[in-house]
Amino acid sequence: MTAPLPLSEAARVTARPLLVHRSTGDILADRRYAYAAGYLEDGDLAAAADLAAQALERAPGFAPAWALLGEALAAQGDVEGAIAALERARTLEPEDALGVGVTLARLGALPAADAIAEGYVRALFDSYAERFDEHLTGDLGYRGPQLLRDALDRHAPGRRFAHALDLGCGTGLMGEAIRDRVARLAGCDLAPAMVEKAREKGVYDALDVAELTAWLDGMAPASIDLMLAADVLVYVGDPVHVLAAAGAALAEGGLFAFSVQALDEEIAGEGYAIGADARFSHSARFLRARAAGAGLRVVAIEPATTRCDAGVPVPGHLVVLAR
Repeated sequence: MTAPLPLSEAARVTARPLLVHRSTGDILADRRYAYAAGYLEDGDLAAAADLAAQALERAPGFAPAWALLGEALAAQGDVEGAIAALERARTLEPEDALGVGVTLARLGALPAADAIAEGYVRALFDSYAERFDEHLTGDLGYRGPQLLRDALDRHAPGRRFAHALDLGCGTGLMGEAIRDRVARLAGCDLAPAMVEKAREKGVYDALDVAELTAWLDGMAPASIDLMLAADVLVYVGDPVHVLAAAGAALAEGGLFAFSVQALDEEIAGEGYAIGADARFSHSARFLRARAAGAGLRVVAIEPATTRCDAGVPVPGHLVVLAR
């Protein structure tokens, strides 16, 4: 046994639905699984683990119960048991829509770079789409789009942009914040439900369901004047491929503005780390190095807080890069 692995309020609010709304096909197993999920949410970890194990006795191939068992064991400090349960869930569902890679990475059983799978991000935000705007802007005090808009006002005052991209557009909050400064605005997101919500707002000229690096790779070289990514790279460990694709697609003088969570420079290690909120943090030094490697000039890296977690401001960076 080691110290329990904490789960932040943001992670509880967003990740729990991925564990709860699934069925084994066995009514008794489903009932035990639902009770286990409720106990986990209430913090009764021993009861959660016990009922998850009971559900697995009846439905041993049910990945969500293995994931729930692993989370409960990790929170109790049973690292060996948690890893075994989580790896079983990942074997059963390799696309990892349940997001067990996050906890495996935090337990040291998976490289940080592999913690967040596309399947997890897609499932998370599809499940989150209906309540995304209200929860993010209300409960978490989210203001990333406005802070990025303000950064552009400081570093490119009065400039209008011919062709802009919103990477990981979500429900379109960034699009709403920037629409009046761009002639053409396109967005992409992994989650189809989020893209549909963005489409309803009517602020984009084009929207695609796509992985952002592949989407950027499909752009004509040197054709984009502005790229924006509001709290999107928090789901990317090493943004080396994103920055390379951005550098290729940006026109001369084009800007890439994004927000990330800040990693303490004193404990930066490899430059990024997965946290209790199931998001990556990045050090400013690491981002400067990655930007230079992509042929991008750092216009600014400024401290900022885009949201709160359990009422506590989350330290971050606003980054503006130029081609």
